[in-house]
Amino acid sequence: MNIPKDSVMLLSYVNTQLRDFYPSLEELCSVIGISSEEIKNKLSIIGYEYDDESNCFK
Repeated sequence: MNIPKDSVMLLSYVNTQLRDFYPSLEELCSVIGISSEEIKNKLSIIGYEYDDESNCFK
């Protein structure tokens, strides 16, 4: 599955998917075929970290 390459677009895409369809980042990553570490690394560049409790990047 193709995910947005732009970090801000990726943030929006991932948070929307987590809010609407997936109970965890790991489950989302399993479905789209990308490691959670790769997403975490890309979003940390723009200052966002995954919060398990709220299931979103903040």
